[in-house]
Amino acid sequence: MQQRQCGKHDLKLSALGAGCWAFGGGKYWGDQNQKDVDEVVRYSVDLGITYFDSAEAYNEGRSEESLGLALKGIPRDTVLVGTKVSPSNCYPDMLVEHCEASLRRLGTDYIDIYMIHWPIHPHSIRHFTEDEAVISNPPLVDDALDTLLTLRSSGKIRRIGVSNFAATRLKGIESFLGEVVLNELPYSLLTRAIELETLPCTVGYGMGTIGYMTLLQGLLADIYPTLSDVPPYQRRTRHFNCTSTELCRHGEEGAEEETNEALAGIRRVMKESGMTMPEIAVKWALANSAITCALVGARTKQELEANVKAAGQPLPADIAEKLNEVTRPLMEKLGKGFDYYESTENDRTV
Repeated sequence: MQQRQCGKHDLKLSALGAGCWAFGGGKYWGDQNQKDVDEVVRYSVDLGITYFDSAEAYNEGRSEESLGLALKGIPRDTVLVGTKVSPSNCYPDMLVEHCEASLRRLGTDYIDIYMIHWPIHPHSIRHFTEDEAVISNPPLVDDALDTLLTLRSSGKIRRIGVSNFAATRLKGIESFLGEVVLNELPYSLLTRAIELETLPCTVGYGMGTIGYMTLLQGLLADIYPTLSDVPPYQRRTRHFNCTSTELCRHGEEGAEEETNEALAGIRRVMKESGMTMPEIAVKWALANSAITCALVGARTKQELEANVKAAGQPLPADIAEKLNEVTRPLMEKLGKGFDYYESTENDRTV
């Protein structure tokens, strides 16, 4: 497994990382057996995956607990654990408490990369709490970053990161950006918006980028014959008409025509190349040199093996260009905003 440099920082991550959102089970992804998690995590390490990504919000902390159990017996210095604190919990004292709670759930003495999950502002916070006092008087991002520096000095965290910060939000914390090692952002063949502004900005600041939703929550795993077969929770993005599920909140007509055309184009490239859709999706994401690590989730050893195999050989440049062409109309339709769950007006990343 290739190890990639994280921007200008002295940190390397495996090119493929383990997305741990499903660990611990929950209504979003369904049940997840701990024995299966243990098997996948240990096999991941055997195959050279060193980075494991979680968050306190994933399954109400059960993702962290499950990951911590799975890592027992694995030498701590052979893996990197990243987790995220919700923006509603970024008041200084609260941030320290939540970091310590994550440490307990993970069963570790330190967190390798501790990230602010979303930009800190009322609209973003509203998705994590109903407490109007917090929503109307959010934490100050400078105070949160100062607290993260203190946590790093104390040894509870090793490095500081952010997640879902658009270029405008990065520019708002310029004085801290020398201390922020990476930005975790959605990136896949069907979610390319960060290419337009945020990824160049992240690179310019010398930060690494972790790409999440590499398989767009199964849409690029080629397991759904049509868009109507996609489960309701995964049908909430702006790829879909908002009327397709009552869980949707973006309120827009979506981009189903462009999404279908992009998928049809990807399938044509699949046929020409002899590769599977998830193989192409993983290779394409890793073909971007600005991506330090692409996250994928795997419930079985077989899924994991396929993902690791895909990461093993680079995507030929001509195939990458064909994929860029067939997905460009969708990228243009969705625009530069990469909060795929909200309308352009309600984008939480800016």
